[in-house]
Amino acid sequence: MSSLLRVEPFSAGFFGYFAAETVLALGLVLMIVVPNLGRGTFRVPGTQVRLPWFFGGERYSLTGRPDLPGYISVLTLLTALVLLINDLLTTWDHTTQEVLVHAVGDNSVRILAATPFSRLMEALFIGALFLVALASNDRYRSTPAREVRSLSALYNNRRQADLHILLLTCALGMTTVALAENLFVLFVGLELAGFSSYILVAFNKESKFGSEGGMKYFMVGSASSGVGLYGLSLLYLWAGTLQVDALALAWANIGQEILPYVALGLMLVGFGFKVSAAPFHFAAPDAYAGASSPIAGLLATASKAMGMVGLFRILLVITLPGGTEGSAVWLVLLGVLAAITMTWGNLAALGSKNPKRMLAYSSVAHAGYMMAALTAVGVWNLGEASLDGAAEAASEAVLTALLFHLVVLVAFKMGAFLVIGLLEHEGEVRDDRTLSGLSKRSPLLAVVMFVFMLSLAGVPPLSGFLSKLLVIMGIVKVAAVDVAGSGATVSVFGLDLHWVWSLALLMVLNSAISVYYYLRIGVVMFFDAPAVGRDRPVPRTVFTTIAIAICLIGTVGFGVWGDPLIEVCRDAAEALLR
Repeated sequence: MSSLLRVEPFSAGFFGYFAAETVLALGLVLMIVVPNLGRGTFRVPGTQVRLPWFFGGERYSLTGRPDLPGYISVLTLLTALVLLINDLLTTWDHTTQEVLVHAVGDNSVRILAATPFSRLMEALFIGALFLVALASNDRYRSTPAREVRSLSALYNNRRQADLHILLLTCALGMTTVALAENLFVLFVGLELAGFSSYILVAFNKESKFGSEGGMKYFMVGSASSGVGLYGLSLLYLWAGTLQVDALALAWANIGQEILPYVALGLMLVGFGFKVSAAPFHFAAPDAYAGASSPIAGLLATASKAMGMVGLFRILLVITLPGGTEGSAVWLVLLGVLAAITMTWGNLAALGSKNPKRMLAYSSVAHAGYMMAALTAVGVWNLGEASLDGAAEAASEAVLTALLFHLVVLVAFKMGAFLVIGLLEHEGEVRDDRTLSGLSKRSPLLAVVMFVFMLSLAGVPPLSGFLSKLLVIMGIVKVAAVDVAGSGATVSVFGLDLHWVWSLALLMVLNSAISVYYYLRIGVVMFFDAPAVGRDRPVPRTVFTTIAIAICLIGTVGFGVWGDPLIEVCRDAAEALLR
């Protein structure tokens, strides 16, 4: 059992336990204040005396630099990321949950909890946002005022602060989701990050594709949030609380009531949009295609992981309390959705010629893989003593694999989008001809892109292969647990397995299908001639190149040497299922 270390809001120990979050808040304040510092003055009322107040007016040469917001954003996110990784690898006491509470009389309401699980998710979110902020310094390149010669350069200078404020706001929302122990707080974090992402998708206002994609993403996202909020209100009407631990206790004694099941279904619709699960994914391809490539990478990684955190809280913590009999009530529904999502995503990707839309449908397929793993966790309730701990071990294994997949996905999925982002400096990427002959223009970049494609396809020894293998093995391990009397067994080669093993088989088949469209990118890059107007060397960019190099190291490194990260993911899985 873990102990609870209670921390009052803004108490003496608060800023120490939540240092990374404090850094993000301070960075956001600096982002707003620093670019506005200048030789501004104000007049003393009733006099002609003017006193300096160092805000507004003519900007100082340092604070008036258009690239300053980008540097502040990158430094803020990097500092927060280092603090989170330090917590995970060195100083974290895995027997302690550090909890932020709000005292109400003699009771304490749990608001946020810092656990190995929440810290891992925070590191994932901040890591993805750090890569986006780094690459955006090239994508929306700042130009010294004296050198501005075009309208686009002026636009980029004027929106530097806006872009990075949105990224830091998104970071605060995502960290809130990771730490939330109350569903209302979780919803607030989701919407804070969601509204920021809506604007980021439509940030290229001069592009009709960006505006169209952003509007579709906003409309569908708002509708799904409304449905989810309605489900949340029904849950509150039923239980009288939105505390995760209290809801888990109430669900364990649910009886024959219908209202909580209706609430659960409505909330699943809301989270289905966040993870781009079929049939709630229709806005995703347009959003990915219209957004800049770094932002599309953010949607494919961190935003998807944020939705998965919500599903974890609802499905694994609240509706799967230990000590009850039988499988999760949502088991069959989620399994069917997982099968449809992974198959739909891969089939749609087969016919997509736009690399960004292809990667969008690939993200839909990956959402199906994750939901398949989540389904496997729900096969056995974790407190069922008759299984002698076998179910707990199997569930922990598949959840560890799922968390590992979420983390490494940031490396190769974000890396692929960043490579496309380099090509966007030459113009919009609308079809795979923009990648034609890339090996002749930049052989190293073509090789790196092909490595990302191979990892997405699950080719060894890359991290994409290891993550898929662990997920498949975890599902099979769950299916192989003693299922006598469960009523859900099928015979496979003379072995009695739970039907969930079919999701592992479907993952293998869909991964085989995906090899075709991933390898097609390789064929286009290495064997086709460069397209007209794209036969010159790829534009050189410092920050995007650094971000791509980080992604490449993660893609190869976690595939060859993934044990340390797997151990961290195992600690996170234990904390979540505890």
